[in-house]
Amino acid sequence: MKYGIIDIGSNTMRLVIYEQSKSGRLRERENVKIAARLRNYLTEDGLFTEEGMHILLEGLLTFQDVTRFHRLHDVKCVATATIRQARNRDDIVRIVAERTDFHMRILSEYEEAYYGFLAVVQSTSFHEGITVDVGGGSTEVTYFYNRELVDYYSFPFGALSLKRDFVAGNVPTDEELQTLRAYIEQQFQSLPWLKQRRLPIIAIGGSARNVVQVHQMLQNYPIAGIHQYEMKREHIVQVKKYLRSLTFEQLQKVEALSKDRADLIIPAVEVFQTLYETVDATTFILSRKGLRDGIFYEQFGPTVFPSVLEESFFELARDYEVNTNDVQHVLQLVIQLFEQMRTLALFPLTGEDLVLLKRAAHVFYLGQYVDEEASSQHTFYILANRTIDGLSHRDRVQLALVASFKNKTLFKQYIQPFATWFTRAEQKKLRFLGALLKFAYSLNDTKRNIVNRVQLALQGETVVIHIFCNQSFKAEEYQAEKHKKHVEKIMKRPIQLHFYLEG
Repeated sequence: MKYGIIDIGSNTMRLVIYEQSKSGRLRERENVKIAARLRNYLTEDGLFTEEGMHILLEGLLTFQDVTRFHRLHDVKCVATATIRQARNRDDIVRIVAERTDFHMRILSEYEEAYYGFLAVVQSTSFHEGITVDVGGGSTEVTYFYNRELVDYYSFPFGALSLKRDFVAGNVPTDEELQTLRAYIEQQFQSLPWLKQRRLPIIAIGGSARNVVQVHQMLQNYPIAGIHQYEMKREHIVQVKKYLRSLTFEQLQKVEALSKDRADLIIPAVEVFQTLYETVDATTFILSRKGLRDGIFYEQFGPTVFPSVLEESFFELARDYEVNTNDVQHVLQLVIQLFEQMRTLALFPLTGEDLVLLKRAAHVFYLGQYVDEEASSQHTFYILANRTIDGLSHRDRVQLALVASFKNKTLFKQYIQPFATWFTRAEQKKLRFLGALLKFAYSLNDTKRNIVNRVQLALQGETVVIHIFCNQSFKAEEYQAEKHKKHVEKIMKRPIQLHFYLEG
């Protein structure tokens, strides 16, 4: 099934078409954008002009050609601040219904804030935080606690209206930026529940997306994806400093920046920096899921997922046809190995390491779905570059390194672009967890789930692993003997394997 939604914003109009994946989750298939800048056609006394109406209809008729081609019959069409603030909004809704296939729904300030909040809590693991969506004509902020909306507010400014009201040319002067910043600060200071909260800020929308993309460009970021990308205040300042060093012509050519946002990006960055300082935020994180996703989450999913991360792993398992029965069996074995190794102090391990190991067990070598021979390479690439809701980028790379482990050489190749992300001790631990997981999977080589339990003992410097089976174990014994060397090298201890057949 395909579903469509049209989002009529103050700066851009978008048609997004989603398709349900094997797991039942909606995936974006088409994304058609028009830089309409409808805010420019709202007069000071709140009248949406005939020229604006013409541009709106022209955009909707373009979208109509696409929705008819895809045979979409139930397309949601929502409008935000500019249409909401127009005195003649009822006429706009009527004309759109008469001349297009679409019935426009004008979102209230609460609805716009709520859907943004819902998208954030359905696609990240934060239980408390501040969300912000800088649109063209308004800025929505919310405070949520225990993944429930507590406070919201819609400020009467956005990137487009700030540029129009405070900036005469295409880029702000120092004096204009100072005046603009004072206005934004005054607005934010008017909300007591925003000040000094010391919480993460989760940003949605095109302006935030562009800020992140510029920062990734400046960092030569080694993996794909912007969802859950993390920045600190100094990173926002770095982006602003870089953007302000460019002429407008140069801004229009920045690859990471949408050309139609070249004159809006600096006012938007100022909003993010001022909000960061007002909140005294712990971090600034992008959610690629926003208002449109929130609307569909409300329609198709539970009000709030019990666990965002569990949903993500369920989706991975369905999309890459992971055998969950095999996973559960190997998971029991690797937990036994891990706990006994920790008890015997064979390697420094923590509870967090066990959490990572369990996650990696669920997606170990999922790249086999693409190609058996290069399953390790495909596994690393998929996990490192695919958006996994609920996991930070660092955690995603850790997962990829453990779940794709084949040998030391490939591990070093995979981790090379991320060498500064992890200490040498952390790299060694990731290699150990990967080797341990690979060894556990070798104990189920024939996928018959024949190993009932494992028992570890120390005999001098030698680690003895007793492996109790319920069927013939020659294939598993061969593979285990072959793969134990990876664990031996990291522990710097020999391993002896003893297989037993028990009733």
